[in-house]
Amino acid sequence: MTIEIRQVCHPEAVRHFSSEELRRHFLIEKLFVPDEIKLTYSHIDRLVVGGATPVSGALILESHKQIGSPNFLDRRELGVMNLGGAGRVTTDGQVHELGPRDALYVAMGTKEVRFESADGSTPAKFYLVSTPAHARFETVKIGLDRARRVDLGDASNGNVRTIFQMIHPEVCRSAQLVLGMTQLKPGSMWNTMPAHLHDRRSEVYVYFDLQPDARVFHLMGEAQETKHLVVANEQAILSPGWSIHSGVGTSNYAFVWAMGGDNQDFTDMDMVPMDALR
Repeated sequence: MTIEIRQVCHPEAVRHFSSEELRRHFLIEKLFVPDEIKLTYSHIDRLVVGGATPVSGALILESHKQIGSPNFLDRRELGVMNLGGAGRVTTDGQVHELGPRDALYVAMGTKEVRFESADGSTPAKFYLVSTPAHARFETVKIGLDRARRVDLGDASNGNVRTIFQMIHPEVCRSAQLVLGMTQLKPGSMWNTMPAHLHDRRSEVYVYFDLQPDARVFHLMGEAQETKHLVVANEQAILSPGWSIHSGVGTSNYAFVWAMGGDNQDFTDMDMVPMDALR
């Protein structure tokens, strides 16, 4: 298991970043490496983001000096979403079968987390997001049928999409982690516009269901000093609370969003008027 460390960047510094510097600080280019757990520890709200891709055998989530505790989840909670083939996650001996697009909330205090694929030729791709936690809740599997579904957008604005709220107060309890998936309909490319931000929470996106030659132009930065990142399939974006986040693709796509911070109110966001963007 490897953990890359990312430090916090002040918005005044980010104004002067080149494309290469933006990518180095905010883009996670490689999440899924066969037979590895590959993680990024971000000092933005101490999010840990990564992927587990078991092919030839099981992978076990271990602690690390940066985590600062004997077990990875002693003071953390974990969200898992399967973006690959069928697999299973075992938590302290309890087996959870996860098909494509199934999610799992793993409670603080869990000692062992084991990842396996049902078939190594079509391995599971377990996307992982962890936040610090202050209390232990129940480990719960959440399929799309159990998620809270919200349909939004219209074809004239190119943003017809379905939001599946999975780790969410109305679906399962967590200390601070909120996680879900948004699926854009064919012919729709905008995940949201007007843009918004929420200074009370940080967010991470992973874009997927993109063809090899398709890209998402992810908008970030301050409202009057916008930046962009060009994102390929199965790449993730770290989005600090001061940054807008919006995106448009060369085709429709899906993304998993996850948040950690002061509250779990999905609607707590500050909208940015179109005439304020620069």
